[in-house]
Amino acid sequence: MLRNTASNIARGQSRGVVTETITVGAAILGAGKLIGAGVAAAGLIGAGTGIGTVFGALITGVARNPALRGQLFNYAILGFAFAEATGLFALMVSFLILFAM
Repeated sequence: MLRNTASNIARGQSRGVVTETITVGAAILGAGKLIGAGVAAAGLIGAGTGIGTVFGALITGVARNPALRGQLFNYAILGFAFAEATGLFALMVSFLILFAM
């Protein structure tokens, strides 16, 4: 096997180098996709924080004035929907990076 490799190098045949270059390029592309998807998914942190803030404010508001419970709950559901929508957009971008590119 070693003799075969030496004779291929002497003849100017460099097949192994080309194959390794393509493999390394594919590995770099795959790593870049995973890193990009992870960074895009970091937007889910903001969505989780926003949802926690919305419902924390709901609990505080109801504790201060229980008579406004229904109205505050409607506002909380609206805030939840907005926060969840931004999280879903971040997740969609993450999946697009992973599977569409």
